Amino acid sequence: MTKEMLLAHPWFGPCLAALIAVPLALLVHRIGGIVLKRLTRSMPVLHTMLIKLQPAARLVLPLVALQMVWQAAPDELRFIAGVRHLNGLLLIAAATWLAVRAVNGVADGVLAKHPYDVTDNLQARRVLTQTRVLSRTAASALLVAGASLMLMTFPGARQVGASLLASAGVIGLVVGLAAKPVFSNLIAGLQIALAQPIRMDDVLVVEGEWGRVEEITGTFVVLRIWDDRRMILPLSYFIEKPFQNWTRSSSELLGAVFIYADYGMPVAPLREEAERIVKAAPEWDGRFFNLRVTDATDRSMQIRVLCTAASSSLAFDLRCTVREGLIDFMQREYPQWLPRMRIEGDLPQRDAAAQAPAA
Repeated sequence: MTKEMLLAHPWFGPCLAALIAVPLALLVHRIGGIVLKRLTRSMPVLHTMLIKLQPAARLVLPLVALQMVWQAAPDELRFIAGVRHLNGLLLIAAATWLAVRAVNGVADGVLAKHPYDVTDNLQARRVLTQTRVLSRTAASALLVAGASLMLMTFPGARQVGASLLASAGVIGLVVGLAAKPVFSNLIAGLQIALAQPIRMDDVLVVEGEWGRVEEITGTFVVLRIWDDRRMILPLSYFIEKPFQNWTRSSSELLGAVFIYADYGMPVAPLREEAERIVKAAPEWDGRFFNLRVTDATDRSMQIRVLCTAASSSLAFDLRCTVREGLIDFMQREYPQWLPRMRIEGDLPQRDAAAQAPAA
């Protein structure tokens, strides 16, 4: 009697179909995943995307199968409308997750083809910046679209939308003013992705601070300062305000070292010592070097040393090496010609001998 009642229950057929559909969907997911991964081994981007899709696809396929079962069930079945609606909401959420995973998978595949942890990584950093910004923008748009589709499944939400449409002029103005920073950052993100005034790992000088671009999100940029502090700047900053980019077209830099010496200091031995220091430094890239007297004041002369390095960090270390070496050389060989304040009676020795009275 109980078995007959169970077989006669209106929900028996749909539930049995659901119990068959879900394992079949998981089997299709399993077999299809294996086949597709083998077919895309020679295509890194698609292969990476498929690997990213697996968790979301494992949820989407059973929900699709269940939705087909519920749609095929009789309309007069009790609670079938609510079950269809709930399954539809879950399916939209899972499909949105699947789409976001697909975007992230394509981004990861593109980045894997362009590693930026190499010496000459200019092109890789361009690809990295574009991929990160565009993928995050696309993921945000997909999430908004998914949430909108879920809300549209509720009749009440559509009625609220219709009533709000009547006052769209005032509300649109208020929302537009409130969302101005959001939209300005969104547009700035697209401009940065396409024009690329900054890229990941670029060396920037912003607000007087030197640092590297550590992260570019959909709304802000994280700048890692040289002392491990983090400066957070909105994306619109890099479109509206000036800043220095030391790695815009190349990471190679020309460093300058300034030394001040008394007028009695001979330049030739200082130039020879500077050349020896630069050529012995491992940071020097061999492109350029010179030493010139670039200024003269009433107390000392300014000596400038120019030398090149492959990156900003190497250029800083090279400048410190040259500066320390020249100071040590002057202290050791020409201490009398270090910068000093002259006072009355402080005359060179030969002038004092000339002015001495004859015996």
